Amino acid sequence: MESQDLRMFKCVAESKSLSRAAEVLGYVQPHISQRIKNLEEELDTKLLIRTNRGVTLTNEGEALFDYAQRILRLMEEAKAEVNPNKFRKSLIIGASQTVSATKVPFLFSSFLKEHRDIEVKIKTDRKHALPEMLSYGEIDGLFLSGTYNEAQFERVYRYAEKMVLISSLYEAREEKDQPTLLINSDANCIYRNRLLAFSKEHHIHKASIMEFDSLEAILQGVRDGLGISVVPASVVNSRGDIKSIQYQELPEDVHIDFVVKKGKQRSQSLKKFIHFLGSL
Repeated sequence: MESQDLRMFKCVAESKSLSRAAEVLGYVQPHISQRIKNLEEELDTKLLIRTNRGVTLTNEGEALFDYAQRILRLMEEAKAEVNPNKFRKSLIIGASQTVSATKVPFLFSSFLKEHRDIEVKIKTDRKHALPEMLSYGEIDGLFLSGTYNEAQFERVYRYAEKMVLISSLYEAREEKDQPTLLINSDANCIYRNRLLAFSKEHHIHKASIMEFDSLEAILQGVRDGLGISVVPASVVNSRGDIKSIQYQELPEDVHIDFVVKKGKQRSQSLKKFIHFLGSL
């Protein structure tokens, strides 16, 4: 069993597709298929169940996937330990776009001042996709808001974030009865859902809705008088938007949790990050 076979198998397991794994790794699909077949013959067991929709892991495949993650992680740590000038320890953290725009960059900046030998990467995606990425080992930990599978994930850190309703000063002078709601296109975004709830609480039933794919686009829309939105208070406070935006703090806080997968061996980088969070 070679490390490259484990890398290929891990990529297939994470992408749930031989063709997608081939794209990611830069091989033709028949090559990936043959290497997986050789691995199954070597282990004398079936690792994948192939269907028209992709592949799923057998029980034996799940076991190998867990070992593959640990083995490959240890190999990366060994290279970084033996030759830190050439190889750096890595830490991959997931977060939704809205969460990653607030306190997370500050946390990373403070962490890296103490651990310059660690390369930190952040993966952003829609909220429903991130837990799956954590489950399959694509990320080491995840910042999220709201509920999650507590049987699968463990919370190791939590912080509170204020929410504010924002509108442009120009729009406020116009006194529109039915402002346009500027929301994130991610249906699971907590700030989007809080704005929709706010509109119901204040009987804004006929308000138009405009969806955006980025927080920056929402802020620009508010500045330009397109409508109102709900965002983290720290987003407004950290920018020079206060002069052109008025905001109203909402009574409840959002709790952001940092979670890791239960029962999974933690890399040295992740252990250091968790220790750093615990010291705040």
